[in-house]
Amino acid sequence: MTGTILAIITVNRERIAGGAPIFIEPTHEKMQQTAFTLEKILDAMVHEVSADTLIVVRHK
Repeated sequence: MTGTILAIITVNRERIAGGAPIFIEPTHEKMQQTAFTLEKILDAMVHEVSADTLIVVRHK
């Protein structure tokens, strides 16, 4: 199984860099809301990388 990272959502700007779109949110609640919305729009899955960072991945 392979996957593609479609987006990164975080509340900690200093720890994130990369080639995927990055969404910086002010609170953990807003981070969860954004991840849930992107998961539905992109037909993908959200995975927790750390308490401050989520990624949206499309699995093939």
